[in-house]
Amino acid sequence: MKHKTYKKGFTRHNTAPGFTLIELLIVIAIIGILSAIIFPNYMAARERARDTQRKSDLAQIQKAIELYKQDNNSALPPSITFGSPWANGSTIYMSKVPQDPLGVNDDSSYVYTPDGTDPAKYTLCACLENTADTDSHVVDCADCSGDCGTRIATTCYELVYQ
Repeated sequence: MKHKTYKKGFTRHNTAPGFTLIELLIVIAIIGILSAIIFPNYMAARERARDTQRKSDLAQIQKAIELYKQDNNSALPPSITFGSPWANGSTIYMSKVPQDPLGVNDDSSYVYTPDGTDPAKYTLCACLENTADTDSHVVDCADCSGDCGTRIATTCYELVYQ
């Protein structure tokens, strides 16, 4: 190995260029801090996007229900099966009734409830992930029977039609 001699007898060995341990630790710390700031914002944006999809789905279902009422002398459908086609005879109201973006289970599903006393009134509910949503209610929606279930952070989006 070649040695360079400096003043007062110091020598320096030629080494391959690279980063010191301190430089690497600083870069790793900066990357960690940036990811800790960015990741939660990214997740919140995904939750808001799913909530927007839920609201849009309920609006589409509401339009299909209104078409059904027009075709059936203002009678409401007795039930709706989310995630499957909805037809009555030769009339197709929805080729596939939307379901929750996270899938269908006890904690994340849409709820359709016809009113037992008023034959023209019904409720559609969805559980929203964004608790700060201004269109939502508290977790226990009256007609949804608390179907937001055990999700840690949820509120209920309830639409009542008459």
